[in-house]
Amino acid sequence: MKRFFRFLGKCLLAYLLLTLLLVFAWKFTPVPFTPYMVRVKLQEPSLSIQHHWVSMDEISPELVYAVISSEDNLYMKHSGFQWNVIAEQLKKRADGKPLRGGSTISQQTAKNCFTFAYRTWLRKGVETYFTFLIEKIWGKERILEVYLNSIEMGDGIFGCEAAAQTYFHKSAAKLTKKEAALIAACLPNPRKYSVTNPGPYMRKRQQQIVNLMPKMARVEFLEERKHQKKTNKDK
Repeated sequence: MKRFFRFLGKCLLAYLLLTLLLVFAWKFTPVPFTPYMVRVKLQEPSLSIQHHWVSMDEISPELVYAVISSEDNLYMKHSGFQWNVIAEQLKKRADGKPLRGGSTISQQTAKNCFTFAYRTWLRKGVETYFTFLIEKIWGKERILEVYLNSIEMGDGIFGCEAAAQTYFHKSAAKLTKKEAALIAACLPNPRKYSVTNPGPYMRKRQQQIVNLMPKMARVEFLEERKHQKKTNKDK
């Protein structure tokens, strides 16, 4: 029995070290693919995966504000989890009521980058662990950069650059407010909601996001970049 627990302890230690190494590596390097992309490709071998990594400097601030407004309006304030939403979801589950998506951007990033996104309690536990790690090690800007480069934005379309090129034939850096809002509107279910042929729901949701964007608290790292650019221009 002692040998078993010693072996188990070594396995756990190895897992912790490997996961920490991976999280640290992806703090500084582009994420080339995610487990979820692999899952999609294995399930649909004929599907072409489109994914082009770009840095935060190459992403329109309009998309940043659109996605935060749509997906997680308290993103810059929470520590990776919205505990009131989690409590609400647990209560609904206990009452047998239908659940709605309530994951933060940090949780979605952890799920897509470090799990195959199957609906299991084990996956949720792994997601929680990695959410904690990336909040502590990556920070808000890096999490958002990885999220915008890895989230599914259409059938086989992953990341904002692939979405911008596919839907609007331009780079992610040049997305307008309305274009950014339309992409953000599809995120709850990018295979159901069409960006190229948006129906009434998508148009309504797009306008809601456009209206929400000016009301958002300013994203510090974007404002710092804007200030730096202005300072450099003045020089």
